[in-house]
Amino acid sequence: MAEIDDIKHEVTLANRMLVEMELAGGPTIERGHVSFRLPNAPDTFLIKALGPALSLMDESDLMTCNMDGFKVEGRPDQNPPNEVKMHSCIMRANPGVNSVVHVHPRYTVLMSVLQAKLSPMCIEGMPLFAKPIPMFASPRLIIRDEDGVEVTTLLGDHQAILLQGHGAATTGGDMEDAVVNMLHLEEQARMNYLAYCADGADHRSLRPEQAKEFVENMRRMPDQEHLKPELAPTPRKPSGIWDHYSKLVG
Repeated sequence: MAEIDDIKHEVTLANRMLVEMELAGGPTIERGHVSFRLPNAPDTFLIKALGPALSLMDESDLMTCNMDGFKVEGRPDQNPPNEVKMHSCIMRANPGVNSVVHVHPRYTVLMSVLQAKLSPMCIEGMPLFAKPIPMFASPRLIIRDEDGVEVTTLLGDHQAILLQGHGAATTGGDMEDAVVNMLHLEEQARMNYLAYCADGADHRSLRPEQAKEFVENMRRMPDQEHLKPELAPTPRKPSGIWDHYSKLVG
């Protein structure tokens, strides 16, 4: 019981973080959800039920769904979020994905409607641009299995997909990766929008070979003698980003 209570607490914090990260707010304060595959029941996942504001939710606002998007555990008055199929279809097709985030970040939405190509503008989130970020070219809600499957197919092995005029979905092997990927996607969209305003639709960006060089250079870090720790490697997780927002919402 203690383990599932801890998991529910972490999933609740992850959902609240979307507000603190300014990925949800105002008219989108209830629009979004973080899901997490249950380790001891990998054909099910926790997700925020329909209705509560992200900023106010607690553990009682979570429910458990299966890989077909049906509720298998939760209060009688709880219904799955309208777009539970986005989560169930992605996880069903990708056993390595343990968390999905869907939210409506404003710059990401704006750039998808402008149909402006997102290009890497800063190092935050650079790995997301290993190949072009795909887009589901419709603002309709992902309420049908067919649409969930289409989103999943477009996503492929990428960790982010745009939903035109609607937001985005990001994935991760854990909640931290999925949430931080969304934060980074929105930062890149914001930077692209500023460049779009300053220099037009054909604004300059970092080149694909520069993005590739950045990723390859990061992989060299463990081999640098001056960066090798005296006692033990510095834990990569939780990151400073995660710790900061976890403290704000906890």
